[in-house]
Amino acid sequence: MAGTMKAAVLLGKGKVAIEDRPIPSPKANEVLLKIQRVGVCGSDVHYYTHGRIGQFVVKEPLILGHEASATVAGLGRDVKNLSEGDRVAIEPGYTCRTCRYCKSGLYNLCPEVVFLATPPVDGAFCQYLAWPADFVFKVPEAMTFDQAAMMEPTAVALWSCRRAPIQAGASVAVFGAGPIGAMTIQVARALGAATIIAVDLDDWRLEQAERFGARYTINARRIEDSAETIRTLIQEQTGEPSTTAGVDVAFETAGAVATTRAALASVRPAGSAMLVGLPPDPQVALDIVSAASRELQIKGQFRYANCYPPSIALAESGAIDPGAIVTHHLPLEKAEEALQMSASPEPGTLKIIINVAG
Repeated sequence: MAGTMKAAVLLGKGKVAIEDRPIPSPKANEVLLKIQRVGVCGSDVHYYTHGRIGQFVVKEPLILGHEASATVAGLGRDVKNLSEGDRVAIEPGYTCRTCRYCKSGLYNLCPEVVFLATPPVDGAFCQYLAWPADFVFKVPEAMTFDQAAMMEPTAVALWSCRRAPIQAGASVAVFGAGPIGAMTIQVARALGAATIIAVDLDDWRLEQAERFGARYTINARRIEDSAETIRTLIQEQTGEPSTTAGVDVAFETAGAVATTRAALASVRPAGSAMLVGLPPDPQVALDIVSAASRELQIKGQFRYANCYPPSIALAESGAIDPGAIVTHHLPLEKAEEALQMSASPEPGTLKIIINVAG
């Protein structure tokens, strides 16, 4: 398909422009995708406000966006798994497929991963995208494009719940009730967690957390007190002594130093702490003696692997509703406004979607 398309391009810190870009041509193993919806992620906001995330620095103009749904507009000559017109969710990172990590199923750790909207790779705040067909997944006709775009944060949540792991009857604390925290609550509930405790500073987000499946909510204006509150809740439920009371799994999704410490302090001996969010300062002082003496399993997370098909299946079954976290829609022409709204969210804001196709 020849011609040009509109794209929202990050030109530098705090500056986005709508530009004309050539419509890409799919390679033999790729499909041409007409983008429908794209979620604004925290990483997009970070690139917009800071111009970098760790070692990934925006040096050239960059199209942001990686939480995307689309329709198939064209096929590379070798593509067999999709057809023109298919409604799809896009897994935003493809890999070499041959290294030890790809072959063992941990392709999220592939050193050659190419990820949308991670410099220098352009993302999906644009009308068309060419992408490898084996990282594009057909979704049911009944699934909305909002839900399909939200398969990306759903995959993050599913991977963290698998790594924890969540077992039937588990007690869980989720620190941060933003989009990732909200999806973690939904997925943990779907996988059998019996007691879910949500911790945040925003009363409205905590109300949504209850709607998504949290049994208890804690407004942690004094975040250092939240771990003690959680342990007391579990003690009252189980009769555990105060020295061993705590949740089976804590998920830190806020990416803050204080919540990282509180998450570790809230876990029972031999429990798991999942580090999902990334603090702005990579150097975080932790009580290692306490963690070691309780034999905590502290687990990191980097994206996800093999999570799109089961995420789609969970949504199709009705066990989760990824579209429920969407609160705002804006057109592509207002991508910068969407980034600003996400950077300084007003009460009632959870996930902002860019309607690329109108």
